[in-house]
Amino acid sequence: MFRNKGYCYCCASTVEFVATSDWWRDDYRCTNCDSIPRERAVMYCIEKFFPQWRDLTIHESSPVLGRGASRRLKNEAPGYVPSHYYPSVAAGEIVNGVRREDLENLSFEDESFDLHLTQDVFEHLFNPAAAFREIARTLRPGGAHVFTTPLVRKNEPTRFCAHLARDGTVVHLIEPPEYHRDPISSEGSLVTVNWGYDIADYIFKACRLFTKLVFVDNIELGIRAEYIDVLLTYKPSVR
Repeated sequence: MFRNKGYCYCCASTVEFVATSDWWRDDYRCTNCDSIPRERAVMYCIEKFFPQWRDLTIHESSPVLGRGASRRLKNEAPGYVPSHYYPSVAAGEIVNGVRREDLENLSFEDESFDLHLTQDVFEHLFNPAAAFREIARTLRPGGAHVFTTPLVRKNEPTRFCAHLARDGTVVHLIEPPEYHRDPISSEGSLVTVNWGYDIADYIFKACRLFTKLVFVDNIELGIRAEYIDVLLTYKPSVR
């Protein structure tokens, strides 16, 4: 076990961070708000790059509302809109206070949001290009998509792990299939893409927007772990 004192951006408090295993990405937590390193890295970037975030309209897909950046944004930003994908619910309907949305086919109007936020979502999409285009469409000029997705391939080319056949069945390209924890499903979420640093090129080809990759390593902020890069895709203010 490792522990240290520091400042947590997710709860804006001086706290103690505790790591209970060698996998700090999930197990190096804030003892005050239970946030993990990637959540603290996201909130740090929001504070640094968008200091007026409380006044912005923010959409977050697949949030974990009980902790981390999601909880702080929900509590402090009146324009915050959370959404999950519920397959059997119509787009735009509200389920337990959360809007139903499909990132690959958003029901929001053009230029609806200043910020889109996704945390570890894009490794689970079958058509990430469509999702990047939808995010670009619904961003206001000067807005940004702030997100994390594990860049496990690093300098190796991105690899797709699964796709959908025409009849809707899942075709696994890599065996055995990998699943991550899902905030709304006990079955977990299938990993469909192993991203590399070439994700920035993929995004540009999908929606013609440029992406900045930010890596923060600061033990005093509880931001240290594998695969906690934060990506910021900007929509230009002037077209």
